[in-house]
Parts: sequence; structure tokens; C-alpha cells
Amino acid sequence: MITSVLVANRGEIACRVFRTCRELGIRTVAVHSDADANALHARVADTAVRLPGAAPADTYLRGDLVVKAALAAGADAVHPGYGFLSENAGFARAVLDAGLVWIGPPPEAIEAMASKTRAKQLLGIAPLTEVTEADLPVLVKAAAGGGGRGMRVVRRLEDLTAALEGARAEAASAFGDGEVFTEPYVENGRHVEVQILADTHGTVWALGTRDCSLQRRHQKVIEEAPAPGLSAALAEELRTVAVRAARSVDYVGAGTVEFLVADGRAHFLEMNTRLQVEHPVTEEIFGLDLVAEQIRIAEGEALAQDPPPARGHAVEARLYAEDPARDWAPQTGTLHRLTAPGAVRLDTGYTDGDAIGVHYDPMLAKLVAHAPTRAEAVRRLAGALERLTLHGPVTNRALLLASLRHEEFASARMDTGFYDRHLADLGAPGDPLAPLAAALADAAHRGSRFGGGWRNVPSRPQLRRYELAGEEVEARYAWTREGLRADGVRVVHASASLVVLETDGVARKFEVAAYGDRIHVNDTALRALPRFPEPETQHAPGSLLAPMPGTVVRVADGLTPGSPVKAGDPLIWLEAMKMQHQITAPATGTLAALHAAPGQQVEMGALLAVVESDAAQGHGPVPIHDSAE
Repeated sequence: MITSVLVANRGEIACRVFRTCRELGIRTVAVHSDADANALHARVADTAVRLPGAAPADTYLRGDLVVKAALAAGADAVHPGYGFLSENAGFARAVLDAGLVWIGPPPEAIEAMASKTRAKQLLGIAPLTEVTEADLPVLVKAAAGGGGRGMRVVRRLEDLTAALEGARAEAASAFGDGEVFTEPYVENGRHVEVQILADTHGTVWALGTRDCSLQRRHQKVIEEAPAPGLSAALAEELRTVAVRAARSVDYVGAGTVEFLVADGRAHFLEMNTRLQVEHPVTEEIFGLDLVAEQIRIAEGEALAQDPPPARGHAVEARLYAEDPARDWAPQTGTLHRLTAPGAVRLDTGYTDGDAIGVHYDPMLAKLVAHAPTRAEAVRRLAGALERLTLHGPVTNRALLLASLRHEEFASARMDTGFYDRHLADLGAPGDPLAPLAAALADAAHRGSRFGGGWRNVPSRPQLRRYELAGEEVEARYAWTREGLRADGVRVVHASASLVVLETDGVARKFEVAAYGDRIHVNDTALRALPRFPEPETQHAPGSLLAPMPGTVVRVADGLTPGSPVKAGDPLIWLEAMKMQHQITAPATGTLAALHAAPGQQVEMGALLAVVESDAAQGHGPVPIHDSAE
């Protein structure tokens, strides 16, 4: 029997595995980088072991250190979680060679499916070896790993070489393996997958289907089970192929077989030899704990002949610290508060007061709703997102809510191109009354501390300035004999934490929380600006500024001050939260200055380079382009 489990991972999945271990009476061991010394997963485990020596982003890839930590802490089993070393056959062998139980598939199965090209060959699918105009568009894809890293869509042959080089570099950085391949890019397909669970006695369960079509940067955002709208024949075909894939490599444990579905046909993508981020939706509809099943299988227990029946529908939304309006730029800072309504499941690796850094994936949490029907589950999840208390950096919460309520998603007609078509329409500027509520809360707070602001001599209205969704807005109010007043609304109540405003006879409540210049009003985030505009920091025309904290991983070959550049040329590659981003030339001209070097850590707004335009026209700070298209 397993008595102590080390999770070779961090964040949400480590906390998720620990929760099941505690329920089973199993002791828990965490590993952590220096950057994660105070992370939630390190705090909640029974024992925590520091992984020394490596850079924070690479620490969890040191399998030798993880095995050493397991032995030092007295663990008798290792759970890999997802990402990092979870699909590394060498790490699985090292765990087994150390006399530890590996809570995952056999190394041989991981190895067989580790390369997407080899996986296709096992199922008799021929790879695309040469690309011609007739093959376009194609997808360049990392042979190892996933999560959208090392992927590029190529629509012109002249872009293929650059896409291959960029994908190789990103894949090598993320997975330690730069092998890439090309395959036909299916436009407007649906991403559908099958959850597999197999024991050591020859039983393989295909636990229904999941739809994961809503994606950004080839990473999933909203997932659900079962996949809606599939014919019974197609769903059965997917389950059959999934079981065949598992049996072809004598699979053991939890895994996922992924497909792209278009025009009623299924195209095999890959098999992920691990637990998936979206596994909770399958757990909800089957009433299973997949982590507990993984542990029991690792202990040699047999599955029943048939899985339990599915019931109802489940939908999951991933909350990311990112700004969809700024090319999905990752965000950092303090997560001041995160609480969800009791009707939904919240899986997270953060708690109030935790810092969100630059080294790891920007996912904050997953919200999961389960209900008898799809419509009820979607409505329940949307309501929970609306009532979620989330105070901290900018997130994708408003986008998730708008997506769930979009007609195309509600009618289950979505596909992987959903955000390509609708992102501009899903922008959420926030509640237009939020700035006024923030200003009134601030006024009430100051009035309670220093006395009311009313004077016998009338004065001009007070003005407060805020940044809302990247735009500057103003809020005006006045102190009167009756208290606070604002045009167009009646101020029913105003305190530092609660403002009630009435318009057209309808009173609305606004809960206000301020953290320095960051203010949250219900689900709208604001930034308080100085009462009087401050002079902006001046940058030379054509300045390229870092839009987020990160690491410079590459500078274009031969690029030095004085080098000629063309508009759109990639000049600098910045890595933040394990994703690489290109910074391109804003105009054709000459590189006037270069302040970036490989390995350099930069803060948001740091000056990286200056391009002097041939036309001598001014160019302000230029945004970056995400390299994972």
C-alpha cells in the first residue's frame, strides 16, 4: 500500500493531488523552486523539499533532484501531475529504478506516445513529410509536449522556415526537445477528446467525451463533458479508437486521446499519457475521483468490467492572469482575494495574498459546474463567474463570462476558431457605473475619517480619474446638505466597501475593495489615476517597450545598432510564463539602439530597442505579437 506520495509538480495540480491523498490517508510531499518557497502547494503538503540549483522556470524539469527529494522525504510513490516531467519516460524509469511506485503509465507506453509522429504511425496515419502550396494551411507542431507551445499555423510557403525555427526554439525551451512536424491544419474543427483509464489486468475504460474547442494560443479555455452534438456513431468511433490506442501500447493509468472533428469526421491528434487539466468535468459526470483511481491502479487494484454510468453535464472555465485585449499578455502581481460561490467546484493553487510571478503558466484556477443538462450547467457556471470575488491582476474572467453567454457557444456550434471570429465582440469594458461607485466609496471613506466634505459655500464637483479596460474615464460627484450626489443617479448609500445607486427606480449594489491604486467594483477592475495628469515618460519615436515582465531569450542574428530592419521583422524574443513572444520592427529603417541581451530579465515598460524609421515618422511604444499563433 502507498503511504506517502511526492507530487513532481506545483500549483493547482499539486494541490489537487494532495487533496485526494489526504482523503485516502496518504502523507504528502511537495517539491518547490526558490520562487515557489511560499507557494500554496508547498504550504499545504505534510513535507516540502526545496529543489536547488536550477533557474525557477527549469527547476521542476530536474528529474534527478525530484527523485532525490522523494527518497530524502521518505515518499514511496511519485505522482507526476501534468506538464513538466509528466510525460518523460526517462523520469518514469528513474522513479522505478529508485524503488518508488510510479503513479502513471509504463515508461514504454510514455515513450511510444511521446512523439506525436510515432503515435500517428502506431495508428497507421502517414505523416506530412514535404509541404507544398496544395497542402496549405499547415500546422507546425512540437513532437513532444503540448499546451500550445511549439505550434505555428502556416498559410504561406515563405513563412514555413521561420515557423519551423520558432517552433523548435519554443519546444526546446518548454520540453527540452526541439523536434517538430507538420500536419494539415483543419479550419473550424472541434477539439474532442476521450478520457482513458486502464488497469494492470487488461481492462480499459473509455470515460465518455470532452469538448475543448474554445482555445486561445492553442491552449484550452473552456471544456465540457460530454462533447455536445456528436452523433452516437461518431462518439462510439472516438471511444473505439481511444481504446485501440491505449491497448496498442499496453497502457496503464489515466490518459487522454485527442481528436479534431470536422464535417462529421475525426482526425487523430495525439495521446497524452497523463492526467489532463480538464479532468474534473469527466469526474463530475461519472462521479469518479480520477486521482484516487490512478493511485489504486498503481497499487495493483483492478477496475470493474464497465465504468459507472454518466450523469448530467459539466463545464469548466480556466481563469488566467492575462489580458485578452492585449494579445493575451500574462499579468503579474498579488492575488488579494479569490472566493467562489458554493454551487461550483474551485480548483486552484493560490490563496489570498499569494504572488503571481513570471516563471510559470498564468492559470489561477478552474471553475467547474455540474447540472442535469448542458444549459443548466452553462448557466450555473456563468452565474458563478459573475459572482466570483477575484481581486488582483487583470484576468480573463469577463471574457469567459461573455463566451459562455455567446449564442454560438450556447447552441453548441463552437469550434477552435471561436476567438478568431469573436474576440473583438467579446471585449468587456466593465460596468460604466463602476468608476462612480469607486469615487463615492473613496469619498465616503475620507469623509468618515476627516469629516463630511460639505461646505456652506457651493463648490465645483469633485473629480476622480480611473483607467478602465485601458481607457481613461472620469467620475464626478459633489457633497451637499443631503450627502453625496452625482448626476443621473441617486446615491442611496455610500461607504468605503458598499455603494448603492438608483437609476430609473432600480437600486444596484456595488461592492468596492481597494488595494493601493487597484480598485475592484463587483467584477470590474479599475486603476486609480492621479487627480491631475502627470507628464508621461518620454521615449524616442520607434521605442520598443516590454509589455510584461519576462526574460529575453533571443535577439535576431547579427542585430546590432546600425543594422537595417524591415517593418514586421522579429527583432527580440521575450519569454514570460513559458510562452515566447516576438517583438517586431514597427517600421522599415535602422536599429538606433539595442538594450536587450539574451538571458536578461526585464520589467514591464523596460526599453528594449529603438528603431529609427526611414520616413523619420514617430512611432510610440509598439506591442508584441504572441509567437504561438
